[in-house]
Amino acid sequence: MFHLSSRCWVTLALLPVVMAATGGAAGARAGQAPVREAAPSPPPDDRYKADILVVVAHPDDETMVTGYLARAIYDEHKRVAVVYGTPGNSGGNAMGYEQAAALGAEREIEARRAVADFGIMNVWFLGGTDTPGQDVLRSLETWNHGRALWNAVRIVRLTRPEVILTWLPDYVAGENHDDHQAAGVIATEAFDMAGDPTQFPEQVAAPRDRSGIGNLTEGLRPWQPKKIYYFSDASHVDFLRGRGPEYSTLDVSPSRHVPYYRLAAEEMAYHLTQGDTGQLARQALATGHLEYFQQPVYLVMGKSLVGGSPTGDIFENVTDHPLPFAPVRGYQPEARAGLWVELGGPWAFYRRFWKAHNLDHLATLLPQPEVSLSDHEVLHLPVLIHNDTDSPAEVVLTVAAPEGWKELRGTARYPVRAHDVYPVEVQAAAAPSPSGAAWQTVSLRAQSEGREIGSITVRVNVVRSGGLPQ
Repeated sequence: MFHLSSRCWVTLALLPVVMAATGGAAGARAGQAPVREAAPSPPPDDRYKADILVVVAHPDDETMVTGYLARAIYDEHKRVAVVYGTPGNSGGNAMGYEQAAALGAEREIEARRAVADFGIMNVWFLGGTDTPGQDVLRSLETWNHGRALWNAVRIVRLTRPEVILTWLPDYVAGENHDDHQAAGVIATEAFDMAGDPTQFPEQVAAPRDRSGIGNLTEGLRPWQPKKIYYFSDASHVDFLRGRGPEYSTLDVSPSRHVPYYRLAAEEMAYHLTQGDTGQLARQALATGHLEYFQQPVYLVMGKSLVGGSPTGDIFENVTDHPLPFAPVRGYQPEARAGLWVELGGPWAFYRRFWKAHNLDHLATLLPQPEVSLSDHEVLHLPVLIHNDTDSPAEVVLTVAAPEGWKELRGTARYPVRAHDVYPVEVQAAAAPSPSGAAWQTVSLRAQSEGREIGSITVRVNVVRSGGLPQ
């Protein structure tokens, strides 16, 4: 009997592979199966592509920029998508008794109908809950910050916007809704994260079989937007002028033959559950008194990755070529020594947030911290006393409030451990100014062993009534 060695068996077994790799004999080539042609790899779904992604907090927030969007959509043929952080499930209802979740359901429909009037069909809600107040940190908590950001990054990757428009991430005197600020924070974070494949990597991993079921990953592509701009509902606009492009609403649309402010009013009129927007717009359209809608749209340049001037058109230097991921500085601890004080809460957060996201210039928008509240409402000022020394210390904090105010908490002697931070909540009941001036000043002074270690001055806009609780 003829026996083959193990080496011979290996040689014979590998022969077809070797022949195929080297061209082989004609008989081996003839018997080899042809290589299958793979299907083309599809590009991102163009139905969702946006030139502008508007990220706001509530149904009707988009009306802050519809005077510009009318121009962009009708006459510049830009594609627009909108993201709402919440369904607007709190507040009054000018149409009926529906409240809470039912009100949110109505307002979601109103929002979809309103932007559909502008031809905007791609609309998303992040699932946050309407949180009336002025502290952005509270809204980020109730929205479930991480989940809202996860959804926002997904939408940026899906829509691949060139430009993002959103609320100003800052504490201003005005309506200053904490949800508005939260929308600006999350939009900024999404701008800086959507191009990074290590952020929410499950979103950019290819599915196992896109035509089947049971896929565990999403198949999106990383996307780096090119520009981000901010808008504000502050009670004063002086700090907005010259910080970005300004768009007149008085111009007449060449395609619609009416001024942009009228188109904005018609869009707002869908928000009928809200008396200060939809009902106001409906009445203005009925009477022809449209002065409210004739104010210009002010935008603040957040950042541009394609250059251009801060006040230039938002599409200046924007092309259809994708950009590589542009990392930001990120949080870097500030080297401080000794004893010092700072305004805490949202103010401290923003000082760190702006630097981390390469938005240092936003710190120069307002010369002093400011607040708006109703007369006789309690002003809350969080203060952080830092002891960056090796020894415990006592710090005396004193509060100087305007005439007629009543300090409720704040002035005291505070023991601060070494390398620790003592949080203090200063409270004072506001009162109208005897002179009738709207703006008043509250000052805080910190001393240790007779030496001043820091001071804080806050401008307070005291109004007769209305506004959100601080």
